[in-house]
Amino acid sequence: MTRQDCAQVLLIGTADTKADELQFMRRCIEEGGGNVLVMDVGILGQAPFQPEVSNAEVAAAAGVGLPELAQLGDENQAMLHMARGAARLVAQLYEQGRVDGLLALGGTMGTDLALDAAAALPLGVPKVVVSTIAYSHLVPAERIPADLIMVLWSGGLYGLNSLCRSSLAQAAGAVLGACRHAQPPRFDQPLVGITSLGSSVLSYMKRLKPALEARGYEVAVFHTTGMGGRSFEDLAEQGRFAAVFDFSLQELANHLGGSCVTAGASRLTGAARAGVPQIVAPGATDMVDYPAWSQPSARFAARPSHAHNRLIASTMGDVALREEIAREIAVRLQAARAATCLLLPRAGIEEWDRAGQPLHDPVGLSAFMAVARAQASAPTEVIELDAHINDSAFSDAALAVFDRWVAAGIVVAGATPSSSP
Repeated sequence: MTRQDCAQVLLIGTADTKADELQFMRRCIEEGGGNVLVMDVGILGQAPFQPEVSNAEVAAAAGVGLPELAQLGDENQAMLHMARGAARLVAQLYEQGRVDGLLALGGTMGTDLALDAAAALPLGVPKVVVSTIAYSHLVPAERIPADLIMVLWSGGLYGLNSLCRSSLAQAAGAVLGACRHAQPPRFDQPLVGITSLGSSVLSYMKRLKPALEARGYEVAVFHTTGMGGRSFEDLAEQGRFAAVFDFSLQELANHLGGSCVTAGASRLTGAARAGVPQIVAPGATDMVDYPAWSQPSARFAARPSHAHNRLIASTMGDVALREEIAREIAVRLQAARAATCLLLPRAGIEEWDRAGQPLHDPVGLSAFMAVARAQASAPTEVIELDAHINDSAFSDAALAVFDRWVAAGIVVAGATPSSSP
């Protein structure tokens, strides 16, 4: 039997209050052929069984003792220390080869800690969190690892019942199966990240992806509807990309426009901080998303809108917002530690802004371009194009910048055919 068959699952929870649930999930995993390490992150009570990683060890990893935490008289502050210790121990256990995947459970407090623990593991290591607030807007985008699996803990606030056993058993099976079949990214070819939306809005990736693959690069396209941009930013900040084509910045527009469809406040900062070469364009920054089953904010209620499907719709941002976005793009690019180029397609920035389409707004586009042109400064290179972002001329211009950077050694050369996987 291989190590993957005997998957080592780290099971995290408060053993003083969730002992029955933890023991139930342990049995599910062991009956499926996996092994379990239980990490107790409770503070006040005594576990009725012996966890493999005690709560005292978790507190010690945070540099405090359990009595000190109990004396704080503040559950939130105490759990912040436990979250810090848990994250450190998770990273250590993984480095020691003792963890193939993570399974954690909790309400709001346990979920808060579980997110830190999951973030301590690399991309590709299975992470499952059973939570009473799974998929809730209480969980900010920037706290969610790129490959996190969340399971809603139905009927699980207090004690076992048939409903919560169903959720817990599914979660146990999910992490065990994920451990056995996980394929962590190898990063054995230089990776280029591209941001985009569905091809009905932005379509340049149809030309860029094969062109970059022909040059010896692996290409990953991120769907910028909140979590896609969050994943992109995480990987960019880790320095996983050889270069990025960050052409869909609608999440930045959403963030500044107050939309719930956000990748967090750090959008368009990861590549800059990590020193990753970046070619940037303002794709879809004229739109502010909102749930199609609700209404846009009062600020944009009278603006033209377009329903993409029953989940997501977009309204046209006003001139003031578009000018704010242009200024913010310039500010964020000024922090870049590597080559940065801003492409400005003067004929339009998404398919629905063409003449005759529902979000056609030449006044807003002109206002954006004027501010972007005026605010962009060194080290950002600015290239203006008499083209639409979905025209082949735009893609050709982006590839020309990229090829120039490869020739200059700014971007690592692509893999040769003999070294490709």
